[in-house]
Amino acid sequence: MFDLLIVLAFITYSISSGFLAQKKASQNLQEYFLAGRTIPGWKAGFSMAATQFAADTPLLVTGLIATAGIFLLWRLWIYGLAFLMMGFIFSVSWRRAGVLTDAELTEVRYSGKGVLPLRVLKAIYYGTVINCVVMAMVLVAAIRIAEVFLPWHQWLPAGIYNFFLNITQFLGFTLGGSVSGLSPAIATTNNLLSILLIISFTTLYSTTGGLRSVVATDVVQFILAMLGTLIYGIVVVSHIGGLTGLVDKVIQIYGFNLADKMLSFVPKSGELLLPFLIIIGLQWFFQMNSDGTGYLAQRSMGCATDKDARIAALVFSWMQIFLRSLIWLVIGVSLLVAYPFLPADAASGNFAASREILFVTGINDLLPPGVRGIMLTAMLAALASTIDTHLNWGASYWSNDIYQRLICKEWLKRKPKNRELVLAARLSNLLILTIALIIMAHLSSIQTAWFISLLFGAGMGSVLVMRWLWERINLFSELAAIVVSLIVAPILLISTDVEWIRLSVMASVSTIAAIAITFVTPATSHTVLKDFYNRIQPLGFWRKTAVLIGDNPNLPVKRLIGGLKLTFLSATSLFLLLFGVGKLMIRMPNESMWWVVVPISMALLLIPFWWSGAVKYEG
Repeated sequence: MFDLLIVLAFITYSISSGFLAQKKASQNLQEYFLAGRTIPGWKAGFSMAATQFAADTPLLVTGLIATAGIFLLWRLWIYGLAFLMMGFIFSVSWRRAGVLTDAELTEVRYSGKGVLPLRVLKAIYYGTVINCVVMAMVLVAAIRIAEVFLPWHQWLPAGIYNFFLNITQFLGFTLGGSVSGLSPAIATTNNLLSILLIISFTTLYSTTGGLRSVVATDVVQFILAMLGTLIYGIVVVSHIGGLTGLVDKVIQIYGFNLADKMLSFVPKSGELLLPFLIIIGLQWFFQMNSDGTGYLAQRSMGCATDKDARIAALVFSWMQIFLRSLIWLVIGVSLLVAYPFLPADAASGNFAASREILFVTGINDLLPPGVRGIMLTAMLAALASTIDTHLNWGASYWSNDIYQRLICKEWLKRKPKNRELVLAARLSNLLILTIALIIMAHLSSIQTAWFISLLFGAGMGSVLVMRWLWERINLFSELAAIVVSLIVAPILLISTDVEWIRLSVMASVSTIAAIAITFVTPATSHTVLKDFYNRIQPLGFWRKTAVLIGDNPNLPVKRLIGGLKLTFLSATSLFLLLFGVGKLMIRMPNESMWWVVVPISMALLLIPFWWSGAVKYEG
């Protein structure tokens, strides 16, 4: 009962936040989607971190450690480089752009008849395709959690439960695969009831209060999620005998060689080193959020000042990559001891999913009442913070780019009322949720969806960055990258299972295509480029435009070099500290203590070199 009271208190707070912000959110789209551009930097950073915390990510981490080892977590950690690059190079530009969505940026940055079609295409591609796939991944985690903690077939009266059971059997669909031994019909009914309840309360506060309520709840949700996860980590480590004996127990269960492979921060096999380096070298840059596109840009655009936008990215990077990752790392390794597996188990097709669910199983098995309620609330908070963001972000495309710009302005030749636009935003949430639920029903593993989403995103990364840094990039460059991604990705998925080959080919082909198209198509008009330059003061290669305006042509490149230097120093500091503290907690017996002392010392020494720049640097 105490567990339930904690969950109900969280739900009550979230819903009340939505209604408290409803009046302001209903005024116009700026208030609804950007909170009137008044968000403090630290709040925006916490909101980003809460969204990326996600209920699916700890399950993914648990599965990755068991299936490949700690070194594969670099595929998540390496994004810290992109987050810091966003902070020092792109966050201020996003805020200065004065747009509501990243799709709207196309009409600020490019010229020509194809600008509106590109804007609409990006709104559908990001706001529906990409957005719904990510939401489906989160909802897969939701049903994994709900299946363990919400046994509706035991709680509800038989008459009421059978009513829903008959509906699911009549419709003949399966919502996820049972991971708790329940029959498919009961598991589907339980999952359907859980999903409907979870998304109902999340949709209620996010659609009523807009981004202002989303950020307000995100801050509390992130604190709850971190607190709950920390308590979970302490309990699970205590259960297996403490942190000092953790590595010894892994060795005892799995043998030295397998333990060494799973607990290594770098690939132990020589043939894995090159693919590993290629993947982490490309993945952080060649991805769909390389410049912050999406809800990260939305938070930057909603910040009160340029400085707040930069601080938001820095707070997000350190909370996300350092603090959160270390707690999950300890939990993931501890679960190897609490729930051991046989080498033969790893060969089964369902191995990844079976290890992912253990993060939730451990909560149910190891945590006492009260503490279990805190952790359940933390997982619910992580889930809610991701869903509310994706609903709000996805709705921004449908209301601003599709309904307002395409339908009303272009087709109907009229200006819609503010209340009409807000209503369109709220209604579009239902469409997004429906599509995400359909996709979710066909996902067997979070890893499966994650790897596919990485491949589709890889084709867009380079052109998203280049449009800010190089004046020659035009609308056809972006269009080429999107088209190539949609054509090449299915071919690669069919032709090879080797991840590093897929990523390399996609990144290379899309970048070459985008650059080639750039040189054989008309450049963006000088008028648009000058307006863009004056509005944003971009970094990089803008010499011709700077000369046309009468600005110092060397200034954009100088700004870029300064931003890259701060990005490199802060990223080096972040990764060294992550590696050093990680080794302090999880170090093989044959490894020297220098692997702890040297990285931590170097990381701390580097902090003064980028900290002052982070506060004073003008991008």
